[in-house]
Amino acid sequence: MSPAVFVVDTNVLVAGLIIHSSRSPVALILDAMLSGKLVCLLSEELLREYRSVLSRPKLRKRHGLTESEVDLLLEEITANAMWREPNPTSPAPDRNDDHLWALLAAHPGSLLVTGDKLLQERPPVFRSVISPATCVERFLTTDRS
Repeated sequence: MSPAVFVVDTNVLVAGLIIHSSRSPVALILDAMLSGKLVCLLSEELLREYRSVLSRPKLRKRHGLTESEVDLLLEEITANAMWREPNPTSPAPDRNDDHLWALLAAHPGSLLVTGDKLLQERPPVFRSVISPATCVERFLTTDRS
């Protein structure tokens, strides 16, 4: 059985950097992305969004990373990701998230991990959208007794 494959929304990545608890779901997901434990899909558009959001001045103050540290973080995420250049698909509930729907469609069975309630409530047809807590509970927890 092949491992689950995920699209990690930018809000999860950002929250993983600024949260104070290393045991929070978003921090655990970020750690799993960096270690390669969580198999992620990545596209040029999603990587560009990661960089753009992490470079916002207010957010840079919160996460405290320099530009070169952001570059290194994104290089490590990219090194552990599966690269896809998806074709446009049906629109997402928020048109700014159309690229996430396209990336999900580029790999059958992939799951979107997001904190965005609108996306969780209105997933694309035949695709799954889960919260960070659900991702950790179902896919990253090693003690499943």
